[in-house]
Amino acid sequence: MKIALIADIHGCLPALERVLAQLEVLKPDHLLLLGDLLNHGPRNPVPDGYQPAQVAERLNTMAERIMAVRGNCDSEVDQMLLTFPCTAPYNQLLVDGRRWFVTHGHLYQPQEVPLPAQSLFVSGHTHVPVLEHKERRVWVNPGSVTFPRQGWQASFGWYEGEVMQIRACADGAVFNEMRLGFDAA
Repeated sequence: MKIALIADIHGCLPALERVLAQLEVLKPDHLLLLGDLLNHGPRNPVPDGYQPAQVAERLNTMAERIMAVRGNCDSEVDQMLLTFPCTAPYNQLLVDGRRWFVTHGHLYQPQEVPLPAQSLFVSGHTHVPVLEHKERRVWVNPGSVTFPRQGWQASFGWYEGEVMQIRACADGAVFNEMRLGFDAA
């Protein structure tokens, strides 16, 4: 299974198009949207290319492949533009025998969610990519496609064949990678 992880689009059509250009090559089975899809948010500037209605239209063309959770900037009004559900604060998936707890990151933190060993905590919100193994679990944050922070470039996550990656939106270059193998201890 191939899954793209996309966080914090914030209504920016050019940012969405950049990541979708990379995904045309990668051909994901599913897109996992980690919130803050259409609204730029009160603490962020209005991004160049801010076109939330057009972002919604573009995402709706892929609705059957999208799973989404709600971010702190998402609202019921946003749901009115989208043809896939986006208002759940979290979701849980079973991917290749591993439990994924998927949330935006503003309501739940990795240390607060009781997960079995070999699980993944997947979130966005911070706009900073993270891929780390902690206490026999993996924390994944693909960063932001629109407003990367702390000197990072715009990025997205990629899962394929038990490997999780953080990739650059501009050219798809991999700048972090982890095989999700765990020892039995």
